[in-house]
Amino acid sequence: MSKANIYYHDIGDYLSREEKLAIVQKFGSVENMESQWQILQPNEHGDWLNLRDDAFGEFIPIGDKDDKTSQAFFNQVYSRGLASARDAWCYNSLKIELEKNIHNFINFYNEQREAYHFEKKLNPKIEVENFVTFDSTRITWNRGLKEYLEKNKPVVFENKCVTVSLYRPFFKQHVYFSRDLNDMVYQLPKLFPSPTTENRVICVSAAKDGIPVLITDCIPDLHFNGDTQAFPLYYYEERAKAAPSLFDAAGESEYIRRDGVSDFILTQARSRYGERVSKEDIFYYVYGFLHSPEYRSRFSADLKKMLPRLPLVESPKDFWAFSKAGRSLADLHLGYDDFANAPKAEEIGVVVRGAESGHFQVEKMRFPSKDDKSRILYNSQITVENIPAQAYEYQVNGKSAIEWVMERYAITTHKESGIRNDPNDWAAEVGNPRYILDLLLSVIRLSVETVEVVRGLPGVSF
Repeated sequence: MSKANIYYHDIGDYLSREEKLAIVQKFGSVENMESQWQILQPNEHGDWLNLRDDAFGEFIPIGDKDDKTSQAFFNQVYSRGLASARDAWCYNSLKIELEKNIHNFINFYNEQREAYHFEKKLNPKIEVENFVTFDSTRITWNRGLKEYLEKNKPVVFENKCVTVSLYRPFFKQHVYFSRDLNDMVYQLPKLFPSPTTENRVICVSAAKDGIPVLITDCIPDLHFNGDTQAFPLYYYEERAKAAPSLFDAAGESEYIRRDGVSDFILTQARSRYGERVSKEDIFYYVYGFLHSPEYRSRFSADLKKMLPRLPLVESPKDFWAFSKAGRSLADLHLGYDDFANAPKAEEIGVVVRGAESGHFQVEKMRFPSKDDKSRILYNSQITVENIPAQAYEYQVNGKSAIEWVMERYAITTHKESGIRNDPNDWAAEVGNPRYILDLLLSVIRLSVETVEVVRGLPGVSF
């Protein structure tokens, strides 16, 4: 029997079912496509499509947990985003609503735990799976919680577990951050050990659009910008458990701060660019370089399959240009709701109509039509107009930053639990009725500025 050939034709991404069927119908039969077929052959990695670039393997890994020598940009303490396995319960725009939901959840769990172990004394063969009540309006079970119940472990509400997360791009939420009620916290407790801990983390993920990258200074969700991996400026160790070092800062803090950027990459960078290079400079170099259009285009296939590997550029001038651009981008992306210090959207020609009504609550923002993104119908009273097309060029995980805001800042009710999440509650909590409108305008402005910074990055050749 002879080997078969595999023929392939790419019709493009992001098409609706109807658009795909229309393309197939237009071809009529495979015979009409004879000149358009591509015969696929796998490479040494087993890739049939989106073949990897050998040059990518010569670069330095952003992180490598299998390499104990830490010959990567970051040390081995980096983390996936928070996987709660019960987002509706563990996230909310309103802090008191989150606390109420968690209290109700914990109370029901403890009732089930006590009832199960009472019953088990009478019937030792009873199994958790056949006993617990699967009522999605009161609880969401997963393997970890069932194991807790089996071991008769009580769960107690802790105020210190209520903190802030960046759930999706430019969308903060209150979160209950707890090993007891989150499915997986990974190494996030080392990155954000307390609600007051200051840190910055570069979040990346592999995606079909290449590499979504966004920085945050609070806990990222697992799907914050894809399947998120967070690389920190710092990580923290408990003082009582940490091995002492000559470089430990003195003080009474419960935690010792360590550098997320490795000594290895600092040595490499200083040998190329001079002794004044700091780990912070390298951190922002990474953030700047990950925005390089040439890098993202040339290695798009590799970035869909694995964590980034990055070069150290040849020229000191280019290193400092990337590092400076990374700082500028970080300031833009972290300060998206710092309205007091942010430039006004009006400076790029954006017009707001209807704000004098004082009606700033939002239910669901939308475009007037799918072909007109120059205007956003904020609510029944307010329209945002004259949005420059350039603003939509800044994208995170296949969607513009503006459309992330439009999607997430909407009132939702979780189908299974019945829990309501109203982003207007966040605006009320921060004491700014215009918060969501101001945030939308801010993200429009930062999108334009991000595009300008990216266009100004040094060109790179590989």
